[in-house]
This record gives sequence, structure tokens and C-alpha cells, in this order.
Amino acid sequence: MRRYRIGEIASLSSLTERTIRYYEEQGLIKARRSEGGQRWYTDEDLVYLKRIIELKGLGFSLQEIRQIFEMKDADRSGNRRREALLAVYRKKYQEDISRLEALQKHIDELEWHIHQLEKAEDGFTECPGALCASCQYRARCTFFRSQ
Repeated sequence: MRRYRIGEIASLSSLTERTIRYYEEQGLIKARRSEGGQRWYTDEDLVYLKRIIELKGLGFSLQEIRQIFEMKDADRSGNRRREALLAVYRKKYQEDISRLEALQKHIDELEWHIHQLEKAEDGFTECPGALCASCQYRARCTFFRSQ
């Protein structure tokens, strides 16, 4: 079993020593100690650190990550953990889809305003008028509906 000091594992994981200590305080990893009290880590710890990075990148909180890690000891077969992970991933997926849909609506609204402003020439004092009938956004244009 390979042993890494904190500086080595920080370099291998692309994390800072401070972050690794914080993850240890949060119960996500557990350093072993040498007789002199120096922290050391294993390849398994490196895997866990990379998994933390991956899950955080997917939007998981440290609390959610801890819960995922804690499942390992309670489920030797892995079946309950797999089902629980699937549920968590599906929930995150749906949350991201909802955010994406809201962002797309926002982008559509900005696109409409940009289009309207680009059509308005010479002073921008009123709606483009006659162009409204052929505008691809006429169904949502309050000026076109009121004419």
C-alpha cells in the first residue's frame, strides 16, 4: 500500500493542503498518522478525493457527498448504494434540466428584445410598426397585439 504525505496527495489530487484538511474535518476522508503525528494517505484516499472533485463538479454539496460515502459501510453488496445514488443523480439531473429550461426562457426573452431593438431605427421612439406583421416574435409582442 502506497503512503502519501499531505503535500504529495495535494499535488496528485490538484487540491490544496488546506482543502484536504477541511475534507478530513468534514469526515469525507480520514488521514492516518505516523508515530510522529504526521498525516499520511493511501491510494484509496486519492480515489475519494478525486470522487469528491467529480461530485462537487456535478453540483453535490459536501453533506450529500458524505452521505454517499457513508453508504459504503452500510451496504456491502452495493445494491442499496447504487439505488440511492441513482435517485440522487436523477434528482440532480431534473434540477439541472429545470434550471436549463428557465435559462432558455431567459435567453429567448433577451433574444426577442435584441431583435426588437435591432429593428428599431432612427431614434427608437416607437415600435417598428409595419414590420410587426412579419416578425417571428409577433405572438409575444405587446405592441403588435394592441394594434
